[in-house]
Amino acid sequence: MRPLRIIIVTAYVALLIIMASATMVEKIYGFTGIYASWWFSSVWALLAIAGVAYIMRQKLFRKPVVFTMHVALLFILIGALITHLWGEQTSMHIRVGDVNAQLPFMMKLESFDIVNYPGTQSPMDFASEVTFIDNDGCKTGARISMNKIAEHHGYRFYQSAYDYDAMGSILTISHDPWGIGFSYVGYFMLFITMFLMLILPNEGFRKALKMMSKNVAVVAIMLCATNAIAQPSVLPKENAAQMCDMYAYYNGRICPLQTIAKDFTTKLYGKSSYNGMTAEQVFTGWYFFPTSWTSEPMIKLKNAEKSYFSYDELVERNNSQADDEKINIIRMLLNGQMLNVFPYDDNGRLIWLNQGDNLPMDMPEDQWFFIKKTLDYLGELAITKDYDGFNHTIDKIISYQEKTADGALPDKLRFKAEKFYNKMNYTRPLAMGLATLGIITFFFFAIWWAKGIAAPKWLVVLLNIIICVVTIYMAVVISLRGYVASHLPITNGYETMQFMALTVLVLTLVMQRKFALIFPFGLLLTGLTLMVSMFGESNPQITHLMPVLASPLLSIHVCVIMIAYSLLAFMMFNGITALFMEANGKSEQSRSLYCISRVLIYPALFLLTAGIFIGAIWANQSWGRYWGWDPKEVWALITMMVYAIPMHKSIIPALQRPKPFHIFSVIAFMTVLMTYFGVNFLLAGMHSYATA
Repeated sequence: MRPLRIIIVTAYVALLIIMASATMVEKIYGFTGIYASWWFSSVWALLAIAGVAYIMRQKLFRKPVVFTMHVALLFILIGALITHLWGEQTSMHIRVGDVNAQLPFMMKLESFDIVNYPGTQSPMDFASEVTFIDNDGCKTGARISMNKIAEHHGYRFYQSAYDYDAMGSILTISHDPWGIGFSYVGYFMLFITMFLMLILPNEGFRKALKMMSKNVAVVAIMLCATNAIAQPSVLPKENAAQMCDMYAYYNGRICPLQTIAKDFTTKLYGKSSYNGMTAEQVFTGWYFFPTSWTSEPMIKLKNAEKSYFSYDELVERNNSQADDEKINIIRMLLNGQMLNVFPYDDNGRLIWLNQGDNLPMDMPEDQWFFIKKTLDYLGELAITKDYDGFNHTIDKIISYQEKTADGALPDKLRFKAEKFYNKMNYTRPLAMGLATLGIITFFFFAIWWAKGIAAPKWLVVLLNIIICVVTIYMAVVISLRGYVASHLPITNGYETMQFMALTVLVLTLVMQRKFALIFPFGLLLTGLTLMVSMFGESNPQITHLMPVLASPLLSIHVCVIMIAYSLLAFMMFNGITALFMEANGKSEQSRSLYCISRVLIYPALFLLTAGIFIGAIWANQSWGRYWGWDPKEVWALITMMVYAIPMHKSIIPALQRPKPFHIFSVIAFMTVLMTYFGVNFLLAGMHSYATA
């Protein structure tokens, strides 16, 4: 038994090291051949063979659920091997009306369509209408679009790209019936067995649940500082707000000008308000009174000799990419390029223009004059403080927009929802407040818990009220963002961190009866998560969803994984607290926290595993490849494999003791941090959109 165990551990560790190293090698040297090498496949084969031998030695077939789970993993590996050895994938370029004879049958592209979001040039979907023609003359029609594949005689067709004139299509073609079949059978078996592991009374999760006593914990915080500065020339709040009620074309969609104002202010200053002035005042102030603002030290730079610079200082300094970015944003506003507020019907195609654009030659003279001169006139009214005339002119622009872009503008309710979202989405003070409250309550809860004293009921009620209010607030903010964007808001780093914060809050409310320290832990983790989301808040624009991302599988994939990360974070902080208790002679409390972590690891690992393979199914449905050894995929697999280690009690028995397990929980969480942050900021890959 011992040699077999050594082989399994060696192969397992070797795979973890090889995969982690391969992502670094790929980043530094651009070499991606490791994953396709014979020796890498051989290590997987060695682990699989040794694993089968170990299963038979241990007679795991006497435990049907555990046995089937390992068989499922074996099916997945066999499917991957078949795909690697015999799977075929190629691309085809075909023009409308052409017939291709590269396959065992013919295929004709009947038409190609691009469906844009209403009133924009942003593609919502693109699709190819094709006809398959067999050798016997039998014809079959099919539509191939993003996330909707067509299949014919074992060949799968995926919409990949298209020609600029929209008269040609580029398709990805995959032929891998056996590999996909084995993999999908493995996925299905794995999902079923993981579910059974959580509900059957004689499986590990239910046993751990019975052993669990109350408790949970944490430690850490970050503080921020602000600079007080003098106030330059601005419009009154109500007039600035009225101007930002105009429609504007931004990031491929139509939105309130207020959204651009908020993003502009946040991009420059790091916050959505400045020195008591609203984002609308800052935005219109820069536009109408630029000389008053160019010397204002409000432009935030990281890793510079000081925190804030003025525009004039940046122009003189101009020694980094960040400088150029901030300068260009301001110049775009001053040149009017950010104010695409004038819709125009260009022969049936709606386009949005700004004052500085070269206008179409056939544009009516009065419309040309309106677009070229109205904003200049608005500036004169602002400078002379003729606010009645200013408001009247704004109303004329909005009337022009509604008349010209009728049918393409967002409905009034969605428009108001976005304005409301912009006003209420302030996570910075919330993050700081929750993190601070978490630290304070942790200090007292830890003392009471160590002494065996229950927390005062009034405090428990108060914390429940606070968490409920914050949960409702976060749910409203996330729902508003999703309603405005018309898709579940989990498509970038900012949004996923917001969703994770909501997940932690819900888990805190649900799990409070089991864990005495859940309140300080939940408050602190929510605060820290919102702080992390603030890193992406300097550019948190709401955008239309890319066609490839418009799949319910993506939403499920992200949601499931974020819940798993939340539970793993609970385990990590649990481990920190337990080690602190161990150091102070509180071994009984450490044991209690160990029982809690043993309970958490089951749903955490199973959800992470399910999320990874749901992502694989989504990828296969979208572009015909369920695994591409992208750095994000690799590190997610590493994380899953690392957290699977303590589940195998007979392989590494040391992790069945509290202190080693807590140390493991803290160290293992580094793989989660690497998967979510390290890959995004240090490595490259297809998943880089997650940091947007």
